Amino acid sequence: MANATLTISSKNYSSWSLRGWLLTKFSGLEFDEVVTAPDDASARAEILLLSSSILVPCLRHEGAVVWDTLAIAEYLNEIMPEAMLLPADRIQRAHCRSICGEIHSGFTTLRASLPVNIKGHFPNFKVWSRAQADIDRICTIWRECLSKSGGPFLFGTRSMADAMYAPVVTRFVTYDVKLDPQLSAYASTVMNLPEMQEWIAAAKQEPADIEELEVEY
Repeated sequence: MANATLTISSKNYSSWSLRGWLLTKFSGLEFDEVVTAPDDASARAEILLLSSSILVPCLRHEGAVVWDTLAIAEYLNEIMPEAMLLPADRIQRAHCRSICGEIHSGFTTLRASLPVNIKGHFPNFKVWSRAQADIDRICTIWRECLSKSGGPFLFGTRSMADAMYAPVVTRFVTYDVKLDPQLSAYASTVMNLPEMQEWIAAAKQEPADIEELEVEY
């Protein structure tokens, strides 16, 4: 049994659980999963974006209890520095923290309009103008990062930023968001990560559906 646990909710619908899970996987910290039931009130609040105080995902490790994805990332970077969740360079590190903070607190229209649904696929999905503005900003972030780093990840090697933006990649796949070749290659790189493939396979086996998130168009 590992000396750490990570509490998560739905693998099909939960963007925050995916972020926390990927961060922990990327760090190399051994952990056991604790999965909350789909009808658990706190889990539904997290998935449906109904709570401003989200307690899932939650990492417990050697007496520490950490329940915010940015806090989890910083904690993991502190205890597992060899994983390089943050870039070594001071300026790149500041940039990484900035774009992670932006996805952590922003893009509310994208979240509401294109909820994570890994099992779903909605070709030719109608994206409204406010959600498109969020998409455009994310594409600008990715393009700037990839142009500076040379890829294949946002800061060259896999980092906290790729975990934080991974749910956006799944949204773009689910809702058939068109990307230019550079960004499409980045999205494919993220989707083909072994950790992402493991998560997606588990999401597809998840039996429970949450009707509020089954998009119709």
